[in-house]
Amino acid sequence: MIFTMKQKSFIFSTSVIAWPLFFVLALWIVFWVEVRFKIDLGIYGVLPRTVSGLKGVILSPFLHGDIKHLYNNSIPLLFLLAVLRYFYREVSLQVLVFGILISGLGTWLIGRESYHIGASGLIYVLVSFIFFKGIQTKHYRLVALSLVIVMLYGGMIWYIFPEVENGISWEGHLAGFITGFLFSLLYKAEKYKKPIRYDWEKPDFNPENDPFMKHFDENGNFVNTPKPEELEVEYTFFNMDENVFYEFKPEKEKE
Repeated sequence: MIFTMKQKSFIFSTSVIAWPLFFVLALWIVFWVEVRFKIDLGIYGVLPRTVSGLKGVILSPFLHGDIKHLYNNSIPLLFLLAVLRYFYREVSLQVLVFGILISGLGTWLIGRESYHIGASGLIYVLVSFIFFKGIQTKHYRLVALSLVIVMLYGGMIWYIFPEVENGISWEGHLAGFITGFLFSLLYKAEKYKKPIRYDWEKPDFNPENDPFMKHFDENGNFVNTPKPEELEVEYTFFNMDENVFYEFKPEKEKE
């Protein structure tokens, strides 16, 4: 099944700012609760291939090990969620919700036997989706956006491989990256197709009926078309295009 994005233009609204702020605020509130009440919510993360670990599919993006971990995820989320909502409004909610779920399930399937926490999997979903979708649409603004994503987050690609850095969930990164790529294929952006500006771009264009194309033969060589026959028209005093009106006035009598 293919989902189609239908939107008139890039629209700015309060949700472009509100979504990132509220989402990141939720992460910080959860972390504050952990610190304030001295509890460890890490046990609610993804524990691969266990039934109890499935709850982490939903909860793990809201859990972080320390403030550095939380800060490193907060900045990209603020930017990427705003970009997602602005440029891909119609599918932004699906990408966000299903991105959390599917990347979490991917981590649950391939992850090591340890608790996996953090929103980095979602960040990889967003980076992957925004990059690949922009390239696929061929819309100049979205292609430029893809290049910006590469410049800002291109180095993240190394962290989808094992043993690059200890203590990170490369499985969650890989699951998020693959999920974002699949979403870019799943959601089709028909609105960004190049508009038809010329007659020869239309699907029903017939070159045989085009006045310009008649100047070329079957081998593509330019040929002069015969001049149309000139009609001989005899011009006389009474052969005029304009209407002439005559007005007769009676002659004044001389006294």
